[in-house]
Amino acid sequence: MENSLIVALTRQSVLARQMDAISNNLANLNTSGFKSESMVFREQLESAGKNQVVSLVHDVAYFRDMSEGPLTNTDNPLDLAIRGDGFFAVETEEGQRYTRHGVFQLNNQSQLITSQGDPLLGAGGAPITIPPNASNIIVARDGTVSADALEIGRIEVFTFENPAALSKIGNSLYEAKGQEPQVTRESDVVQGMVEASNVNGIAEMTRMIETVRSYQSAGKLADQEHRRILEAINALVADA
Repeated sequence: MENSLIVALTRQSVLARQMDAISNNLANLNTSGFKSESMVFREQLESAGKNQVVSLVHDVAYFRDMSEGPLTNTDNPLDLAIRGDGFFAVETEEGQRYTRHGVFQLNNQSQLITSQGDPLLGAGGAPITIPPNASNIIVARDGTVSADALEIGRIEVFTFENPAALSKIGNSLYEAKGQEPQVTRESDVVQGMVEASNVNGIAEMTRMIETVRSYQSAGKLADQEHRRILEAINALVADA
């Protein structure tokens, strides 16, 4: 295969994966606590024969932007946001996981749970349980939970040495993957608010347009090279 054709097809392959990342960001524009992702590229040099080297583009990883999204007021006492670094801990069927998606509700056991039914964990790893018929639920900035002026638990906020390296497993949940969670007192728990996605819709649409144009440009290069090869073959056949 000709070098220019290899370059064009490799470029299109990478751009297709970049488009997947952009599409996922846009699809989660309104997902609470969602963190945008982008691809990391590097040049990859490949031998193309004697004294010939082809420069290809290679996607090596996804970069996750862990910056805080804007906080949105909901006035729902069960909605919680984290101002600063850190994650809530929840108990799933696969074990303890972490999230910044603070939209909680009560199950039939009066436990605070996520929309997937995973209990929110407090100090000591116990679920936060609200007394039945409690009428005034207060969550202080340090995570202390009170119901009708009675303290019932404390929500812990956990940080990690490298939060961008957490493994995303869907439903706004992350797995520690060998990192040790540390309780932090530097961040605040904010009641009645949720953290919006940190995706910049305008920026993502701009990236999408640029990606489509780059893909089309690479496609034109591949088509031109294909036609050149066909013309060369036809010329050889005609001269035979």
